[in-house]
Amino acid sequence: MAIALAAVMLPISVTGPGVALADMSEALNASAASTQWVLNAYNVAFTAFMLAAGSAADLFGRRRLFLSGTAVFALASLVAGTAPTILLVDLARFVQGMGAAAVLTSGSALLAHTFSGAARARAFGIFGASIGFGLAVGPFVSGLLVGVASWHAVFLVNVLLGAVVLVLARPLPESKNPGARRIDLPGVLTFTLALMLLALGFVEGPSQGWGGVVTLGSFAGAALFLALFVVVELRVAEPMFDLGLLRRPTFVAIIWQPVSIVFAFAALLVYLPPYFQGAGGAGSTMSGAMLLPLTLPVFVLPLFTGTLVRLLSVRTLLAVGPAVLAVALLLMTFTDPVSSRTGLYAALLLAGVGIGLAFGVMDNAAVSVVPAERSGMASGMFNTLRVAGETIGVACVGGLLLTSTRQQLSADDGAMADDVVQGRLGSVRASGGEDLVDRAVQGLQHGWSVVYVVLACVALAGAIAIFTMVRDRDLDQSSAAQEV
Repeated sequence: MAIALAAVMLPISVTGPGVALADMSEALNASAASTQWVLNAYNVAFTAFMLAAGSAADLFGRRRLFLSGTAVFALASLVAGTAPTILLVDLARFVQGMGAAAVLTSGSALLAHTFSGAARARAFGIFGASIGFGLAVGPFVSGLLVGVASWHAVFLVNVLLGAVVLVLARPLPESKNPGARRIDLPGVLTFTLALMLLALGFVEGPSQGWGGVVTLGSFAGAALFLALFVVVELRVAEPMFDLGLLRRPTFVAIIWQPVSIVFAFAALLVYLPPYFQGAGGAGSTMSGAMLLPLTLPVFVLPLFTGTLVRLLSVRTLLAVGPAVLAVALLLMTFTDPVSSRTGLYAALLLAGVGIGLAFGVMDNAAVSVVPAERSGMASGMFNTLRVAGETIGVACVGGLLLTSTRQQLSADDGAMADDVVQGRLGSVRASGGEDLVDRAVQGLQHGWSVVYVVLACVALAGAIAIFTMVRDRDLDQSSAAQEV
């Protein structure tokens, strides 16, 4: 129960604060760039500290790190919800992301150590459903909190949730890797810096320019520290991440699999509501409701993981998920939120089915192909790539959508692309009337068609990798070994 509630709490913190950005910016007299870092700071820290948290869980104890991470997460939420300046909110969100990394990696490792066989499949099915539920209700609940109270409530609600998780988690059994004796500090430092710089490059790319000094410098620094990380891990006696695991094709495919799913899912959750509000004329409440065909299957399907794995192999479910998502994204190129809303709902539902099928099995698969004592390490790498996929997906899709929309508009209309992408058509209508609005919407629809195709290619690549690299016997043998 504690881990399931934490799995709801964390994704709410990813998608929910976006609803409060406008109110927060006005209340704190903050610039658009500094306000955007309320989202980016959390995602960057969540991504960068994931693998380090996994190794710490194996060394110090998964229960201990789960409790510590939850406490840090709740305290940072308290600071963010009471901060008098946007800078303090941004800093608190960075610390909150660090706590979230500890909670997610130690939580999934605790499930892997506590359950086995069919019970493990059910446990991870509930875990995946909890994440899906958090993603589904995050924007809606946050919108209600902002409307009833203020933007402060979006963060303060996590203080209450964190306190409940801490109480429920007290009876959890402790587990650790008995062979681990120390933290690989050089590995932690080089890998964390590499991921932070990589995420920073993708976050700043759309605004600073992909050829800008900040962007290129971030990518160059990421490549340098990643190379240093490999050198360190090959030389230390107790590496943070055993690079020998990368010799297993099944493990490599599974840890990359979430990228093919969340790259699209996170971007759709962030950018479809403004699209529905702008091009579709929907209000904020309606735009959230229009996402339900996408999000509800992500909550429901993982609950039936135990049944699904008896009907289809884990490998099949892992491959079918992104393949179905790719088909849905291609179908969405023929829809829009005005003239073909029914078709849009059907495509979103199909996309949700593909994502939900994968969410129910991919966490269990990631920790099932390694020895039990390495489950924290495997969970850390898996969740690192999952959150990196979300962060990079949101940043890349934002830049791609803006760029492709600008290209479709004329040189004179290109300056309004930013307003159109964010759903702000009032200023466009005021400056040029309905004809200009129609051109802007057409440009935005073209931009979304480009985005759908790119996301479909990413999802299809993931499906092909899973189908060709994963072997059922690797998963079966691991599960059998853990049941003995």
